Amino acid sequence: QVQLVESGGGLVQAGGSLRLSCTISGTTFNLHAVAWYRQAPGKQRELVASISSSSRSSGYGDSVKGRFTISRDNAKNSVYLQMNSLKVEDTAVYYCNRPNALWNWGQGTQVTVSS
Repeated sequence: QVQLVESGGGLVQAGGSLRLSCTISGTTFNLHAVAWYRQAPGKQRELVASISSSSRSSGYGDSVKGRFTISRDNAKNSVYLQMNSLKVEDTAVYYCNRPNALWNWGQGTQVTVSS
């Protein structure tokens, strides 16, 4: 069982910023690519951003390109999502996981962007 603990969500006004954190344990963290997902009410869970094990490569969904930045610190078993220029459409529960073969899901962290 892999443990995934997301944090950093909250209520923010449109145009503002948040930084999400995810700490992963129960696996050899540095061997895995990791990703952020989000799920809004009534919508499917979508991949937001991913990063390779060494931080050499990263990718983003079209809706967040230029606004969000994914990073990781392998010494801390943590992955981060810096979210800038937030929009109401970014409102969702945000989760970390792998971009390919999924682990179990954590509780996620709620991000609410107000107009």
